[in-house]
Amino acid sequence: MNGSLHFADLWMLAYLGPALLTWALLVLARRWWSRRARPAAVRFSSLHHVRHLRRSPTLWMRRAVAALRWLVLLLLLVALLRPQTGRKLTEVSTEGIDIVLVMDTSGSMQALDLDADERSLVRRRNRLEVAKDVVEEFVDARVNDQIGLVVFGENAFTQCPLTLDHGILKTFLERLEIGMAGDATAIGSAVGTAVKRLQDSEATSKVVVLLTDGRSNAGSLSPLTAAEIAATLGVKIYAIGAGTRGEAPFLVETRLGPRPVYENVEIDEETLTAMAERTGGAYFRAEDEGALAEIYAQIDELERTEITMESFMEYDEEYPWLVVPALLLLVLEMVLLNTRLRTLP
Repeated sequence: MNGSLHFADLWMLAYLGPALLTWALLVLARRWWSRRARPAAVRFSSLHHVRHLRRSPTLWMRRAVAALRWLVLLLLLVALLRPQTGRKLTEVSTEGIDIVLVMDTSGSMQALDLDADERSLVRRRNRLEVAKDVVEEFVDARVNDQIGLVVFGENAFTQCPLTLDHGILKTFLERLEIGMAGDATAIGSAVGTAVKRLQDSEATSKVVVLLTDGRSNAGSLSPLTAAEIAATLGVKIYAIGAGTRGEAPFLVETRLGPRPVYENVEIDEETLTAMAERTGGAYFRAEDEGALAEIYAQIDELERTEITMESFMEYDEEYPWLVVPALLLLVLEMVLLNTRLRTLP
């Protein structure tokens, strides 16, 4: 929004004002003296008839040309004061949070229990597909945060480093596939990889959001040791156990087509709870998509930094709009003074 007019160098009036006033007084004094001292070139017995003569348009134009100098002087004077117009802007500054999403892609993520609203098992999305949709909404809500992605199964690796480009992050998220890191579950190695990514972070809050549906059975680093390292570095762990309690449906390919098989997938809730508590985080259990979405929404609310609003004025220089017309008027005066409007000495 355009603000009121502002003069950046208004202090110059302290110098220009007296100088201009002195100059104007000298000009007036000179005119007064010249009129009084100059003798008449031609003497008339009477000016009675001359006074009734119509003034020539050329005389009015000469006066107008003389006025151009004053207008040019006025424009240049105002330009020297540097007029500016301002726009009031609001800057939102936030220190943000660095978040690493740790996603389980082990074989057990093929279970179809989170997509319980769909009755047909063939049409159901598996745990990983449901998690990807929910996590994408979580990413969209964290506009000011750097977010990274670590994938784990038997192995753990960084799928996407910390970035503010959430479009790239979601592209990597969409490409996640079951078994891409092996079929086992290396929770400790995954958390260790995520913590390493956050080690050099300067964010006020560093968070790991771990999603898994099993218990750690692979990797060289135990989950609790990884949690201790995270606590030492000030990294908070939010752990999510995804899956129903009891048996979960899987689709198995047979000669007669896909056939449902029910298996019991145990989640090591005790270890996940201990990991979260040691780092100041929390453990959640999600048995369907709605619960999973609610958990990520809770984490989104828990991990918020205070945003400070700073208002300031951004000014645009307006003096060129005065200098350019002044120069054009000066050129116009010079041109006109070389025509019939020239004043002879």
